Amino acid sequence: MLDGLRIRLLPWLLLLAGPMAGAVQLTDDRGEPVTLARPPQRIVSLLPSLTETVCALGQCQRLVGRDRYSNHPASVLALPEVGGGLDPSIEAIVALQPDLVLLATSSRAAQRLQSLGLTVAAFEPRSHAGVKRVLEQVGELLGVPPGSGAQRVWREIEAEMQAAAQSLPAAARGTRVYFEVNSGPYAASATSFIGETLARLGARNIVSGELGPFPRLNPEFVVRADPDLIMVGDSNVAAMVRRPGWAGLRAIRAQRVCAYTPQQSDVLVRAGPRMAEGARLMVQCLAGQGAAR
Repeated sequence: MLDGLRIRLLPWLLLLAGPMAGAVQLTDDRGEPVTLARPPQRIVSLLPSLTETVCALGQCQRLVGRDRYSNHPASVLALPEVGGGLDPSIEAIVALQPDLVLLATSSRAAQRLQSLGLTVAAFEPRSHAGVKRVLEQVGELLGVPPGSGAQRVWREIEAEMQAAAQSLPAAARGTRVYFEVNSGPYAASATSFIGETLARLGARNIVSGELGPFPRLNPEFVVRADPDLIMVGDSNVAAMVRRPGWAGLRAIRAQRVCAYTPQQSDVLVRAGPRMAEGARLMVQCLAGQGAAR
């Protein structure tokens, strides 16, 4: 009789005891709760910075699928590709049987995936503090001890960022920079994570943070600001020079244009664990060692 009573009471006792060991609950960047009974072993990542975050935490082996733009580290290229991060193939993701899908807050796939019973977590870091927070939250979801995971990675990023800043020649400090994210033209302002890196290096961003992190600019704005130096993807250089008045910009006349390869641009525009590598690329440019076109 007592055994039967214990069996009937067991669900209630477990409920009172709280979540099972290893269970995680946190709030993602949508403000939505994310609950996992145990650390996920099959992860699909639909944002390159999140793919890189999982791998930086030493958990690449848990990835079973990726979006088409996730290309670092090279090992992830062997994973099944499920389309773009904003509008991936739902069928391809479901077929991979993930126990966690990581995606951007701007992705349209979250609600559909959740309706099919998949656990979704949306993160989209937009600042240095955001990168640190997302490292910690993804590490928590994956059950990685902070000391050997997020804290270790962030210490390395901080140390490398500091070393990059200290390596910049004093004469390059105060350089007025225009950083073009794409050919809208969309720029990285002072409040973007790219702008934060430039400020940490001692450069001056010609685009005020009051315009938002990545504002679309009237090309005349840049003509009036007349920056000392331009950072841009090499695929956008030709179109940039053809804009009215831009051929007369001091940066273009003096060939102070750092045109980054697609691989370098990936490093620079992703708010993730390779931020310090991006800072080193900026230092090379500011010091006059970058590729001029």
